Amino acid sequence: MHFEFDKIINRLGTSSSKWNKYNRPEIIPMWVADMDFETAPCIKSALLDRINHGIYGYTEPPKELPSTVAQYLKTEFNWSIDTDWIVWLPSLVVGLNIVSRAFADKGEAILSNTPIYPPFLSAPINGDREAITTPLMWDGKKWAMDFDSLEKSVTNKTKAFLFCSPHNPTGRVWDIHELNALVNFCHKHNLTLISDEIHAGLILDKDKSHTVTANIPDAADISVTLLSASKTFNMPGLGCAYAIVKNPILRNKLKKIMNGIVHHVGALGYTATLAAYKDGKPWHNALVDYLRLNRDHVENSLAPHTQLKTYHSEATYLTWIDARQMNVENPSEYFENFGVGIYDGTPFGAPGFLRLNFACPRIMLSEALSRIQRGLDALD
Repeated sequence: MHFEFDKIINRLGTSSSKWNKYNRPEIIPMWVADMDFETAPCIKSALLDRINHGIYGYTEPPKELPSTVAQYLKTEFNWSIDTDWIVWLPSLVVGLNIVSRAFADKGEAILSNTPIYPPFLSAPINGDREAITTPLMWDGKKWAMDFDSLEKSVTNKTKAFLFCSPHNPTGRVWDIHELNALVNFCHKHNLTLISDEIHAGLILDKDKSHTVTANIPDAADISVTLLSASKTFNMPGLGCAYAIVKNPILRNKLKKIMNGIVHHVGALGYTATLAAYKDGKPWHNALVDYLRLNRDHVENSLAPHTQLKTYHSEATYLTWIDARQMNVENPSEYFENFGVGIYDGTPFGAPGFLRLNFACPRIMLSEALSRIQRGLDALD
């Protein structure tokens, strides 16, 4: 089956957050994490059928959706869940904000590692909780959690650990030994382990696989897992995510905080998620193959440049780049002048770094890399 990932689709004039940011059509946007690909045909077809019905009233999850989610998680990640563990959410960022309120009280603290997806840092603060961070360490081969630093950072006010797996922005696929160590750390300090696993379907290295954190021995009863089909199937604008929470005490805490505040998922979000998990696998397989080649193209193109240190992305469609050797005040702003919009590392807790989204047609990616090259040449 053939899918058109090379097709250029004009997103200007569609109110796209990604393309509207710069308000300059000459800039190729490679910042926010959505893809410049059409979603899977099965999703488009399901949405058209639902739209053609013509009535868009309040909607419950389709009857077969919970069991379809459970089957998907079993097939993809060898994770067996009960359908009553599922708590539906309108987005994963809403989930991060809700869990920050559910599992720490005002004035208490939530721990996470930097660099990290910006809502990890803002969600606790939005709810008057403290965000404590410790940096990941580069061991010469990979980014890793620094458990000595974590031990020094945790206090009696720390109530939860916000974790990202696979990791955004470094692209790490955490191994079982690292996950075991994290689970032990959370047990030792009586922390709820909240794991954002939205990029789980985007493992690029063929010798790696995603292990669900809650599926590690002794993890399930302290874990809240946040998931969505939105990143894997490129439909974040449709608004459908979910938490998997085995422990009924944690699940009830989550639901209680949501009551009357968190809006239900819309009809199209449910429809798209069901179609993705039922029939989207051929498209998903082709997407991962395409992204792997894009990832390699980025890493090979940028490798010769001493001004940039590019880290290998084992997963996601994001490349994490150390631009501090460029010796410019704002590397992100600098590259905008050459027609490329790359995410500044400062909101991730890492000034001087960049996050580049390579999920676009290869001809567009090649042009963006040429513009980066011209920007680097201008420094010389």
